[in-house]
Amino acid sequence: MKIETKRLILRKLEETDIERMFLLDSNPEVMKYIGVPVLTEKKQALEMIRKIRKQYDENGTGRLAVIEKETGLLIGWSGLKLLTEEINGYKNVLELGYRYLPESWGKGYAMEAARASLDLGFIDMKADVIYACAHFENKGSNHILTKLGFEKTGEFEEPDAICNWYELKRNKYLP
Repeated sequence: MKIETKRLILRKLEETDIERMFLLDSNPEVMKYIGVPVLTEKKQALEMIRKIRKQYDENGTGRLAVIEKETGLLIGWSGLKLLTEEINGYKNVLELGYRYLPESWGKGYAMEAARASLDLGFIDMKADVIYACAHFENKGSNHILTKLGFEKTGEFEEPDAICNWYELKRNKYLP
């Protein structure tokens, strides 16, 4: 699977993405609102890539590497994941997620890749609704979700945080 936008390529994660994935998930600024510890060893990044690749096979979808066309570098990931473990009372639903390196923030990449992911979900996968969540203090992520048309439908508690829960119905999505 490969999706192209004006400035980005979204593709399946590969084991060769280990260096950039480690750079992403070992960055305290990136992981600030995620609720999991930063990675300390590259083998942890490889385990994460393998876990996501397994989701492609088992669920037909998973987070995708986001490659900046201009540089050819992996700048983060974005995409739809099937929630196989319950979150906020929801299970077996599609969730939009994304994570980017700080040097990519504020350039519209998250919006661009998220729109491509939503197109995939609503048009190709025929989803009726897609969900998302964001730490209540993560202003950037909450802004992006609202700008994409997601509606906040509630809050839920994680062990160390309160998260906003969003949903976007197909009939409200404007590609």
